[in-house]
Amino acid sequence: MSTPCDLVIVGGGIVGLATAMVLSRQTRARITLLEAENRLAAHQTGNNSGVIHSGLYYRPGSLKAKNCFEGRRALVEFCRKNDIRHEICGKIVVADRREQIPLLDELERRGQANGLRGVRRLSPQQLRHYEPFVAGVGGLHVPETGIVDYVEVAKAFGREAQQSGARIYTGRRFLDMESRSDALIVQTDAGPMQSRYLINCGGLQCDRIARKCGLAPDIRIVPFRGEYYKMAPERQGLVKNPIYPVPNPAFPFLGVHFTRLIDGGIEAGPNAVLALAREGYKKTDFSLKDTLDTLTYPGFLRLAARYWKTGIGEILRSVSKASFARALQNLVPAVTAGDLSPGGAGVRAQALAPDGRLLDDFFISGDERTIHVLNAPSPAATASISIGRQIAATAVSRFNLDQIR
Repeated sequence: MSTPCDLVIVGGGIVGLATAMVLSRQTRARITLLEAENRLAAHQTGNNSGVIHSGLYYRPGSLKAKNCFEGRRALVEFCRKNDIRHEICGKIVVADRREQIPLLDELERRGQANGLRGVRRLSPQQLRHYEPFVAGVGGLHVPETGIVDYVEVAKAFGREAQQSGARIYTGRRFLDMESRSDALIVQTDAGPMQSRYLINCGGLQCDRIARKCGLAPDIRIVPFRGEYYKMAPERQGLVKNPIYPVPNPAFPFLGVHFTRLIDGGIEAGPNAVLALAREGYKKTDFSLKDTLDTLTYPGFLRLAARYWKTGIGEILRSVSKASFARALQNLVPAVTAGDLSPGGAGVRAQALAPDGRLLDDFFISGDERTIHVLNAPSPAATASISIGRQIAATAVSRFNLDQIR
């Protein structure tokens, strides 16, 4: 058995690394972080569009709203101190038809309630001041939105955690946990290890990890793949900065949009199609276990019955570049299918309740010896430092980590 520690953190994505960084700074606890892949930030953190979200969309008072507002400021400060490339470039949100104006009104109200500065209502003419090729009946300018490379951020979190004494192991997969009176025995593919406490930041596998730790969460992770296209270099002048549609309030997804990347280039997407594997980044990826977990879950069956038309639309955008381009033309009519080439894809770990509700807020649960992050989709990367501080505060209080000497 490896050297005992005080706390095991499962998951080397940006939330797990932020938690390790905060706790290693604040306490003398012996912290070990386990990442199943051979590199950090291999899943949700490393496969998103790199947007620093402002906090415009989230219900005032929600964990998403609070953590996004506080986390954005902390993230930007961290990037400045650590010379991590980032840019606060602003974005516009475009209403492409009159029926969306009330939704635009609600977004503006939420932005103000969530403390955003400088959010400005735009006429069709003013939209084109920011984005000359955009078409819409109205919009919002959101100046506090930015772009960054979250893999760089996550790696910097890991370096700071290690400098403060945390141990980080890649290629070390959590398998199971046994709770004894005097310790937790954490089984990994490299052998068992002993710990006093555990924090689960396992992302796409978080509900399974929680169940192996003896928790019975009343949710199921359902994976949704988001597919991206890249714009041809000669057509990138059609987009200056991020351009978003008005999102459908029934879903926690933001709709296909344009994003300028910190490394250069323009990305378009993502859609949101059911993935047949929790780590299924390609359309051909398939896991029988993951698929059965989804298709036999009552919550998914209720969701599918309620929104099957929306699901078909997402599938069409997945199999047809022309259909994907038509969605983008609602924002920038000059874009054509010929301007697009396949890009990457990400998989969102979306928690689904038994009644078919897609959980719209962050969700953290646990018991006297464990903490489980069971829903932390976007804007978790933006909010990661704030979420890490929240988890750390819970851990210090619940586990008495501040008393370890």
